[in-house]
Amino acid sequence: MRHDLTARALVAVVFWPSLFFFWFLGPFVFLLLSTTSSEVCPRLETRDEFLAAANGALPMLVVQNVIYAVPIVCLVLWNRLSPEPARARQIATCVKLFVVAAIIGATWDYGSSLVCDGYGQPFFSSAWRMTSYLPIVGLLINIPLYVLVFSLGRAYSTRDDISEDGVVHSRQDNP
Repeated sequence: MRHDLTARALVAVVFWPSLFFFWFLGPFVFLLLSTTSSEVCPRLETRDEFLAAANGALPMLVVQNVIYAVPIVCLVLWNRLSPEPARARQIATCVKLFVVAAIIGATWDYGSSLVCDGYGQPFFSSAWRMTSYLPIVGLLINIPLYVLVFSLGRAYSTRDDISEDGVVHSRQDNP
């Protein structure tokens, strides 16, 4: 029992800072880092140069999605430590939403690097210009994902032996 509580606390120590810094502040940082800067765009003149600039953003997109996965991994670990079928279904929903959001976000980042703030439009199909609408779709997916992950994190990081009024109850284990 004591080790389980310690392990859950350690996961909480990773979960809450990662949720705050990676999910709430991270998108602003990665947005600035993942797209080709407006100073570079006017100097790109050929299709190959635009492809090279967009492909240069791919490692950042992989790192971004790995970092964003930390809270989801914490939820999976919590579920392994204290399995509950209802929460397991919610975590599966979180994983599915996360995968969809990651694909949409990566497509948007890659597409915005290809289009390069409008300079690359003549080189590529109009489908890449449509990626400018993906942040709206991503937001529609991320809002329920954030709410679900936050509520699951809160449920997992709250001790089971504390009642609503803050009183700690001792558990009696039957042999």
